[in-house]
Amino acid sequence: MNLSQLTEYDTFLFHQGTNCRAYEMLGAHLTEENGEKGVRFTVWAPNAKEVSVVGEFNHWDTRVNKMSKIDDGEIWKIFIPGIKEGDVYKYAIMPQHGGPHIMKADPYGYYAEVAPATASRVYDMNHYEWQDAEWQEKKQRTQSYGQPMLTYEVHLGSWRRTPEGNQLSYREMAEQLVNYAKEMNYTHIEFMPLCEHPYEGSWGYQATGYYAATSRFGAPDDLRYLIDKAHQAGIGVIMDWVPGHFCKDDPGLRDFDGRNLYESDNPQRADNAGWGTTNFDYGRTEVQSFLISNAIFWMDQYHIDGLRIDAVANMLYLDYGRQSGEWQANKYGGNGNLEAIDFLHKLNEAVFREYPQALMIAEESTSWPNISKPVYMGGMGFNYKWNMGWMNDTLSYFSLDPIYRKWHHDKITFSMMYAFSENFVLPLSHDEVVHGKCSLINKMPGDYWQKFAGLRAFFGYWMAHPGKKLLFQGGEFGQFVEWKWDTSLDWHLPEKYEMHTKMLEFSKNLNKFYVENKEFWQVDFDWGGFEWIDCDNADDSMLSFIRRADDGEFVIVICNFTPAVRHGARFGVPKAGVYEEVFNSDAAEFGGSNVLNENDIPSQEVPWNNKAQSIQVTVPPLATIYLRLKKERPIKGQPDVQTVEEVAAEPVQEEPEVQAEPVQAEAEAQAPEAEAPAVSPEPVAEAPAVSPEPVAEAKPKRRGRPKMTAEEKAAAAEKRAQKKAEKEAAAKAEAEKAAAKKGTAKRRTRKAADKTETAEADAEAKPKRRGRPPKKKAE
Repeated sequence: MNLSQLTEYDTFLFHQGTNCRAYEMLGAHLTEENGEKGVRFTVWAPNAKEVSVVGEFNHWDTRVNKMSKIDDGEIWKIFIPGIKEGDVYKYAIMPQHGGPHIMKADPYGYYAEVAPATASRVYDMNHYEWQDAEWQEKKQRTQSYGQPMLTYEVHLGSWRRTPEGNQLSYREMAEQLVNYAKEMNYTHIEFMPLCEHPYEGSWGYQATGYYAATSRFGAPDDLRYLIDKAHQAGIGVIMDWVPGHFCKDDPGLRDFDGRNLYESDNPQRADNAGWGTTNFDYGRTEVQSFLISNAIFWMDQYHIDGLRIDAVANMLYLDYGRQSGEWQANKYGGNGNLEAIDFLHKLNEAVFREYPQALMIAEESTSWPNISKPVYMGGMGFNYKWNMGWMNDTLSYFSLDPIYRKWHHDKITFSMMYAFSENFVLPLSHDEVVHGKCSLINKMPGDYWQKFAGLRAFFGYWMAHPGKKLLFQGGEFGQFVEWKWDTSLDWHLPEKYEMHTKMLEFSKNLNKFYVENKEFWQVDFDWGGFEWIDCDNADDSMLSFIRRADDGEFVIVICNFTPAVRHGARFGVPKAGVYEEVFNSDAAEFGGSNVLNENDIPSQEVPWNNKAQSIQVTVPPLATIYLRLKKERPIKGQPDVQTVEEVAAEPVQEEPEVQAEPVQAEAEAQAPEAEAPAVSPEPVAEAPAVSPEPVAEAKPKRRGRPKMTAEEKAAAAEKRAQKKAEKEAAAKAEAEKAAAKKGTAKRRTRKAADKTETAEADAEAKPKRRGRPPKKKAE
């Protein structure tokens, strides 16, 4: 890390709100002055009457090491010789109004005492030697949008603990967590906040030390080691970051120099009663430098790949979580926080200027537009946004008993109305498995088996839906109890109980399928990567759609959200050919009932779902299946499409035309052209698809069909002419037959008309009379 010399330029940028590395200027830095080694302390406290550095080195005496202001009149500094790495310290600040000193931790401190102690520690950030050059180089060559992003969200204190109940250290997690994430095929790990915080139950979201990695799990270099190991394993690291509010604890930022400094002077804007915290003042440029520098700090010093920004809605809206009378409108009369909007623009522009491949992910729970669009396009500047609407609707749907789902089908389809309005991440986060919301598997209705089947079906649908993915720890093996921050996950479940073991195996295989199949992630943010097959089958609670890659390759996804097996279900497909089932959440190895489509699935010339071709499959209960085109069937009159391996240098016999399978009455009723087909096909006996002849190893492989001899060409031409003549004769006979029928119908119609006219004439000739005619007398 470089050390700023507190130049006039550095301080100018700091006060302007554009110093994105203020941590090189402020805080405690080990250095040397006048031949003596020690620490230079620098702190921003414009309202203080007096500031001194206190610690064990001076017996916490506020009179010993008093600081002095630099030329800007707001920043205080002092060099203290003899102080070494690990020494604890605080700033003792006397307010302008006098009174006792306020004891504050260093806002820019890199290390802190383990809670409940609150002092900062001197730390040298220049020790660690990174080993992730290959990862960093690869990151520069790729764009995240067209890459898989399957994130495992982790709370370090509760992911796994020792048998004695102690928390694992950063270095222990570097071995256990990274190996587990690699084995499970996750592409990223997202840590809940790692900044220093006083209360573990806040999960890190109420911080005191924004630049200090929490000391609960080790020193800063230990966290660096964990991140380095993840990168060496090919796993990216994201960290939750909270620039919206901070805790009110005395050693923290609140009333830092005796007055409001990091928070607003307006009590209504400063106080966040809902969370018991204090909001930042985004209109103060020095606060902007503090927060922007902090984002850069984690990427610069810890090689963090991205930040997930918590509670963005709390920043954007002045009335967020407030009742009428508890907030004041902006100068235009609206509820937007104009200063926060400006700050977010500056933040994202600075981050992407310094780190173009960074991930800046907004947790924004409203419909504020263009959150994940660049600032120059009128957006907020993030590159991803959590899809909270999808999460709420989907979990609400899956919490319903299957018998009621058909009346709430829109909850599972509505997300596609706005799926490409932002660059979405589909989150199944910690927020959904706490505070009485139930674990994911306990949200599923039904008996023990159905809960697991429902969760597997849900995961299969989630993985195929457009958008990047995030799952909180424990969901992958079906933990039944809600998440608890102060204890380990229930790892004994997959170790001892078969269904949990199989659920974990399912998650591992599903993750692998996602990562290895580009159709599920290469085109995540526009309609080119998605197409509905059938989104209207509410009665059966079924969905079917297509996911496509850039090159046109596709996977068909079919979901059945009821416990009924759907035999012979028909679905339209985009191409003629033979399909195969490549993934089934109902497989026995995953704990399912093993209703599989094990044989090839040939398409039929039966129009369905607005497609010329369709297939029939068996859809298992409470399951999601994936199908892939195994072999494409040629269009009639066109040569077969074969791979180089299938084409031999010897003559290829012409395949007999395969007649479509008989169409069921239901198919005839739904087929749009069933009433009057354009061409009546000749009846041809069913014939199996012809397999290509074996290729002799000695013969050279070539592209296209092999050349035919003159005799073969003549025979083929004669055969085609004969076939054409037969078709023309059949068509002529059919036309004559139809004409004959038409003539007969006309004659019958004319006779009926003549009879009617005669009857009418007779009626006119007879006299008309009222009442019933007189009865005939008996003879």
